[in-house]
Amino acid sequence: MPQPAEERRALLLWDGECGFCRRCVAWAEARDRAGRIQALPYQEAPSPPMTDALRARCARAAHLILPDGRTLAAGRAVLGVLALLGWRRAAALLSLYPFVWIVEAGYWLAARNRGRLGRLFPEE
Repeated sequence: MPQPAEERRALLLWDGECGFCRRCVAWAEARDRAGRIQALPYQEAPSPPMTDALRARCARAAHLILPDGRTLAAGRAVLGVLALLGWRRAAALLSLYPFVWIVEAGYWLAARNRGRLGRLFPEE
């Protein structure tokens, strides 16, 4: 019998080959005391939910698949993770225009420079 949407966890798909991504996911997992997020490198995700189209999108940005089936990508996925971790008001505010544009720009800036960021913040 399927679980109700509010009992299922959100699935965070991220680049398992990226050290910066790994550190970001570790940060989120350490704060996910309620167990609302299942983080999985997209390279290891089973089918379903993984499809060829989703795999291609995940190669470009992190994706968060919510229990209700909605999928958030890039900066909006980050905001979704923050909301699940308890920062709902901040995530809701940052989801509004023009703030969401700043979040998306910040995401893409970090994504394009994740190799450099990984070297600035070495793994412990």
